[in-house]
Amino acid sequence: MADLHSFRAVLFLAALLLLVGASAGDVEGKNRKVDVALYYESLCPFSAMFVVDNLAKVFKDGLLSAINLSLVPYGNARVKDGKISCQHGSEECFLNTVEACAIDAWPDLRVHFRFIYCVEGLVVDGKRREWESCFGKLNLDPKPVTDCYKSERGHQLSLKYGRQTDALQPPHKYVPWVVVDGQPLYEDYENFEAYICKAYKGHPPKVCEGLARPTPIVMEVAEAGNRVSYYNSGDIRFKPDEEDHANIKKVLPADDD
Repeated sequence: MADLHSFRAVLFLAALLLLVGASAGDVEGKNRKVDVALYYESLCPFSAMFVVDNLAKVFKDGLLSAINLSLVPYGNARVKDGKISCQHGSEECFLNTVEACAIDAWPDLRVHFRFIYCVEGLVVDGKRREWESCFGKLNLDPKPVTDCYKSERGHQLSLKYGRQTDALQPPHKYVPWVVVDGQPLYEDYENFEAYICKAYKGHPPKVCEGLARPTPIVMEVAEAGNRVSYYNSGDIRFKPDEEDHANIKKVLPADDD
């Protein structure tokens, strides 16, 4: 009889463990963060505006807790014989590498995003050559980033981001190129928060309540002149026009989430 009781106890414990494991799996699945990636280039005015005016909002509206955000500073660059050429010239290649080094030096998203946000804010304001001031503004040690971009490490990071960009399926057509949960948003990228809310399976952040559900994306023929930077688009201004510039609001605070 004692053996029977012991056997039943073991069965009960096993069933309980299975139940607990299944419940934990359900909770984990429901609360799985949504993968969000921004493929961009440092001197594309529309990439800079998206970082400053749109993407930074996730640090304020509660969506940050629902996403895994990654930044890929490469954009419409090309590689030939190991040498990288960028859409907006060598200065863009340099700043792409600086931002790649910042991501490498400070893996914490809250740190490297704040630096990239500062640099791209200067791009928006037409002051891109003042990018080094961001170290002092944010009280960040410049040495790890400086050592990186002055060495082969920086070049290899840029090549890595190039391979990552070139591996996109479907291939990117322009920048900024935003991918949410594996789905490129094409020119609806400014509505990225609605796609995050749709993809997130957990309890949605409050910001989701006021967002309209996105309509299914249909691949469209790109027309030059929209708010994106295209391959072979020629000379693109570093500073957006006065109307767009006036509408930019820098929403990321210096210290707060």
